[in-house]
Amino acid sequence: MNMQEKNWKISLIVLILCLGIIIFAKLTPYISSFLGAFAIYVLVRNQANNLVNKKKIRRSVAAIIILVEVVLCFIIPVSAIVWLFVDKLQMVNLDPQQLINEIQLLVTTIQDKTGYDLLSSDNIAAVTGKATMYLQKIIDGISSFFINAVFMIFILYFLLIGGTRLETYIASLLPFENSNKKEILNEIKTMTKANAIGIPLLAMIQGVVAFIGYLVSGAPFPLVLGILTCFSTILPLVGTTIVWLPAAVYLAITGNWPAAIGLAIYGAVIISGVDNLARFLLQKSIADTHPLVTIFGVIIGLSLFGFWGVIFGPLLLSMFLLCIDIYKREYVDMDNKKPER
Repeated sequence: MNMQEKNWKISLIVLILCLGIIIFAKLTPYISSFLGAFAIYVLVRNQANNLVNKKKIRRSVAAIIILVEVVLCFIIPVSAIVWLFVDKLQMVNLDPQQLINEIQLLVTTIQDKTGYDLLSSDNIAAVTGKATMYLQKIIDGISSFFINAVFMIFILYFLLIGGTRLETYIASLLPFENSNKKEILNEIKTMTKANAIGIPLLAMIQGVVAFIGYLVSGAPFPLVLGILTCFSTILPLVGTTIVWLPAAVYLAITGNWPAAIGLAIYGAVIISGVDNLARFLLQKSIADTHPLVTIFGVIIGLSLFGFWGVIFGPLLLSMFLLCIDIYKREYVDMDNKKPER
């Protein structure tokens, strides 16, 4: 390669990078649509290929069949849960001044019983303002969910139409030997399936178990707390504790000590126990992933990709570790095996 060809190559790489950065920046609001479509595509690609290869159905018709299945089995149930959550939230009085008064009453009760002033009026007002801000973010997130769902279906259709060619093209671009390419692609498929199936299943199991505990203990709005527990399963380290522990504290502050103690024991033993047991079984049965990869992957993924980070964060970290392992096998180990001169 002469100097002119090298300059053309560098110029082309720079042009690709510049255009890629511009395109990515403009498509950032729809990153959830792309990630969601990819995750669902990995789950249904074999089914789509069976419809085309075994049932001899046209690929476009097979794609439409899969899309109808996705809408019925994913979009509609998730939308129903979101609307149910919103409907229950509307029953909660979120007047800021009333919230301040109620919190001040709770703080006064704590101070009378323990002698400690936990919160000042200024801090209570600041916390209430933050709560209102986060509530607005939740509402905005719900609105963007439906917009992204439409784009996700649109993207998924074209993935189902040309996904096989796209996979072959991406594999040809990977700078690895064929055996390593297969290993990386298999890791992507396995991790995506494990998280896309395991995390929602784990969330539903814990949500149902937690809802029973909230209902029996007499916690306020048990269905809302159950749904919040479902979503809190994606939070690393704290997990469902961020929901059931405040509920138990609230019961204790209001004087219902038996229910508070019972909910605390139920949360620590049953809810958290179900989390650990179900997560262990799912990881072993679907993908043998180290717990630290899952924990730190979720931490990384949530900051990068939002909700879909619970799937693609661990995948990103697994790809990083796998690339290090491939580098070690291909270069470090091979160099060590070379005979010394």
